[in-house]
Amino acid sequence: MAGGITCGSLLQKLQLVWDEVGESDEDRDKVLYQLDQECLDVYKRKVDQATNSRDLLIQALDDSKIELARLLSALGEKAIARTPEKTSGTIKQQLAAIAPTLEQLNKKKNERVREFVSVQSQIDQICGEIAGTTEVGEQVATPQVNEDDLTLERLEDFRSQLQELEKEKSNRLEKVLEYVSMVHDLCTVLGMDFLSTVTEVHSSLDDSIADNCKSISDDTLSKLDQTVATLHEDKKLRLSKLQELAGQLYDLWDLMDAPMQERSMFDHVTCNRSASVDEVTAPGALALDLIEQTETEVQRLDELKYSKMKEIAFKKQTELEDIYAGAHTVIDTAAAHLKLLSLIEAGNIEPTELIADMEGQIAKAKEEALSRKDILDKVEKWMSACEEESWLEDYNRDDNRYNSSRGAHLNLKRAEKARILVSKIPALVETLVAKTRAWEESRGLSFMYDGVPLLAMLDEYVMLREEREEDKKRMKEQKRYVEQKLSTDHEGPFGSRVSPNRPATAKKLPGPKANGTSINGTPPSRRLSINGRSGGKDSKRDSLRAAPASPGNGATAAKEDITSSHISAGDLAPNTP
Repeated sequence: MAGGITCGSLLQKLQLVWDEVGESDEDRDKVLYQLDQECLDVYKRKVDQATNSRDLLIQALDDSKIELARLLSALGEKAIARTPEKTSGTIKQQLAAIAPTLEQLNKKKNERVREFVSVQSQIDQICGEIAGTTEVGEQVATPQVNEDDLTLERLEDFRSQLQELEKEKSNRLEKVLEYVSMVHDLCTVLGMDFLSTVTEVHSSLDDSIADNCKSISDDTLSKLDQTVATLHEDKKLRLSKLQELAGQLYDLWDLMDAPMQERSMFDHVTCNRSASVDEVTAPGALALDLIEQTETEVQRLDELKYSKMKEIAFKKQTELEDIYAGAHTVIDTAAAHLKLLSLIEAGNIEPTELIADMEGQIAKAKEEALSRKDILDKVEKWMSACEEESWLEDYNRDDNRYNSSRGAHLNLKRAEKARILVSKIPALVETLVAKTRAWEESRGLSFMYDGVPLLAMLDEYVMLREEREEDKKRMKEQKRYVEQKLSTDHEGPFGSRVSPNRPATAKKLPGPKANGTSINGTPPSRRLSINGRSGGKDSKRDSLRAAPASPGNGATAAKEDITSSHISAGDLAPNTP
């Protein structure tokens, strides 16, 4: 004890005091008993304090071990690697040994919790943006982290989830931008305000807002999809309307022969006449004001069409007559003009109906002309061959045809070609008759050529050709008889005889003509022509006229008069059966 005072010295000093006082042994025993009791109480308190302290240390050690085990479990660390090596010794020694590990694990736990908070916050942010409950860039509340499960595996699961959400966000943003671009293109074509249209879907879709701040929510995507679909349908309807108007413009322009300068004013409309919806991309190509402008022009032309109806109708009638004339079909043009004029002046028929009816007649006439084309081509060849035949007979009558005059060699070549062509006439006529009969049988109608039955013309031509062949035979026999007679009567002193005059050849077969008379002089019911209303081949028709035979001596001339009574020179135009 301090100062050298001990319990024994104090007890000895107490004995001396008691001796001086004269305390009895009984009182002394009581005091000593009290001292013993007080000492026991002090020891007992000290023992209790030590015991409590030990218990607290044991509890602290147990709590540390539990915390260590919890941290190891939460962090997913291996217990063997993280448990302190010193597991024996005093309690304080064990606590001192476990404290650094607990401190290290707590630091690691705090870092891991921050990582979880960061990842989960981003997940909640993206999920909120997709659901539309959180605006882009808005801070979300700090998420609650389960500190009992802070393993790296769970953290990786959250990170994988975050990657998927970031990928989905990127895809959604790409889709949003694609939709916005489509809305922009459609608004440009339709002439609509893009900004007001796209901001009606969401305010963040404005061009002034960065791409990574645009809304990617399900609601935004749905509205964008509906907007694009609506605009696309509107584009489709407007294009259909504009194409219909463009077709009407073309019909009215063609009807009234509008000049190219007037048509070019609507090139921006008519250029899309046959375009598909996706092909129309020009700005304002389907704007409402453009459609209204086109409708106004169509209405103006439609009203103008009424005032020009007479001119248009007679133009169509002229076209119809030209088709019939080209097909050598005779129609009553005067009656048709009077009927058309009365319809227009009466106003009992819509101009469009009248023009449509006339176009139907024109289409029917074209179809009829097409069915006659093959036969008409062969008729043309037949008439050309008859023209060459007529020329060849004139050429054969010429006594000077073999003279070495200018152009004689050209005539000789033409004569050679003409003979070949003439030799093909019978086959050509036969083919023409067969085709004409087939045409008539298929339609139950007579094939009329400028108002005359073609088969009658061909039959008469064949008959006259046969008569000419018979005349040629008679002419040859008469020629031989005349030559024999002249040889006997006019023999010279030396036995030579005088050459008789050149006898006339057989009468030439007239070809088909167009001057209104038939070969035998019978007038046809209608005029026969080669080219109808046009006068481009009048020279050919005139050249087909029969030429009189060349004059010979008296005997030949007499025979010419006899034979001429069988055939009269005229044009081929059989009567209508």
